[in-house]
Amino acid sequence: MYDFDKLIERSGTNAYKLDLRQRYFGTDDVIPLWVADMDFAAPEAVQQAIQERAKHEIYGYTIRKEEFTGAIVDWCQYKHNWGIKNDWIEYSPGVVPALVFSVLAFSEIGDGVIINTPVYPPFYSVVADNKRKIIANGLVNVDGKYEIDFELLEQQASLSDTKIFILCSPHNPVGRVWTKEELMRVHEICSKNNVLVLADEIHADLTLFGNEHTPFASLNDEAAMNCISFMAPSKTCNIAGFSTSYVVTANPKLLKAYRDMQNRLQLHMGHLFSGVALCSAYNHGRDWLEALKAYLERNILFVEDFLKEKMPEVSFYRPEATYLIWMNFKAWNKSQKEIKDFLVKEAKVGLNDGVSFGKDGEGFMRMNIASPRCVLEQALNQMYEARK
Repeated sequence: MYDFDKLIERSGTNAYKLDLRQRYFGTDDVIPLWVADMDFAAPEAVQQAIQERAKHEIYGYTIRKEEFTGAIVDWCQYKHNWGIKNDWIEYSPGVVPALVFSVLAFSEIGDGVIINTPVYPPFYSVVADNKRKIIANGLVNVDGKYEIDFELLEQQASLSDTKIFILCSPHNPVGRVWTKEELMRVHEICSKNNVLVLADEIHADLTLFGNEHTPFASLNDEAAMNCISFMAPSKTCNIAGFSTSYVVTANPKLLKAYRDMQNRLQLHMGHLFSGVALCSAYNHGRDWLEALKAYLERNILFVEDFLKEKMPEVSFYRPEATYLIWMNFKAWNKSQKEIKDFLVKEAKVGLNDGVSFGKDGEGFMRMNIASPRCVLEQALNQMYEARK
């Protein structure tokens, strides 16, 4: 019913993933398995809704009506068994901008912000570029599975200038879906120390292999009042170009402060097509998403089997969510530059540099497997042939 094996030509569409290869890899001649969007068509319902709206000849200023928040409420209940209310929700132009607004609203220059490293690179700039202090809580690698260092977190949260913990849940790039017990420990530590939790849950819908996402704010009422959740259909349905996301908090004071900052920066209007895309994705994308997740699981298993058979020195912990694989090249005993140069110049494959996720990413690369199987086969075969 859904053809994820279909090759779609993205050249000529100003695709970041393709058109910035020269800048990031020094050549266009690499298979792009880096930027976290998918090489699959968006759900047909989204395509049809956008095309229908585009038929109207006027593309003026737009507002978001209750159907926007209603679609979000229904989705959170359906997908995460999380009961939220319309008036807990505010539009945002993207998860990263929303994190910036929140850091500005809930901390002062010089305050500390905790992040779990290695982590999505913009987390660093969200903190440092706004003159806050990065407090790195390095994840502990236990046989490939990453865990939170709660003893260190306790120490860091207790510092007088620590104001915020930005939680990546599910985690990018290591692919962890934090258990309810892990999240409760985060809540207990942060609540005790008056540290606000900003929960980036953009990958929440892409849980795999039977894992289930627990929204941080769903833990209990106290957690809900000390948290802002950041979500979007962009990763879920491959519609990042519409710049549509939203924040959720049950705490009216937090919501007002967030909204005031977003308005102050004049970034509250939104995109003409963003509401159309979100509503159609959430209201009509359920079957498509389940088919997508099954395809992603098969792709991950394919990569896993290929590496075990032909390149056993390269390993990864099977991701519990996301379409991103955190590949461990340490057994090669090469420098990070040597690993990158081999992949780009010899294998002609473009992956994300592990060090861009923090110094703990030394020896790792991130692979995006959200492409038709034949693309992955070609990339892996090129790696294998270049390595022989």
